[in-house]
Amino acid sequence: MASVAPSRIAALTRLRSIIFQTSYNPTSQRTGAKYLKRRLRGPSMIEYYPNELSISALNKNFRGLDLVDEYEEKRLQDVADKKKRGKGAPKKAKSAADSRRAQRKR
Repeated sequence: MASVAPSRIAALTRLRSIIFQTSYNPTSQRTGAKYLKRRLRGPSMIEYYPNELSISALNKNFRGLDLVDEYEEKRLQDVADKKKRGKGAPKKAKSAADSRRAQRKR
């Protein structure tokens, strides 16, 4: 029985990959092709989670309605009340010298 030379088998696999349009990987290195071929998740996730209908979205799409979002109004009022009591978010620094870190280093 005659055995086939390894160079012939390599040439055959190279030709097979050209014909069937597959990747030729004689050293069996990891290429990530399995993950690149996989179907994308994004479109099915977008279909699964529907667009939420909110008052702010309605106001944005239909400018003439001028609907009042009670939850947003209450949130803004709570933020204003916290600021009055000194419990609000800290002011953003306009420059590096204004930052709290710079004051701490002195």
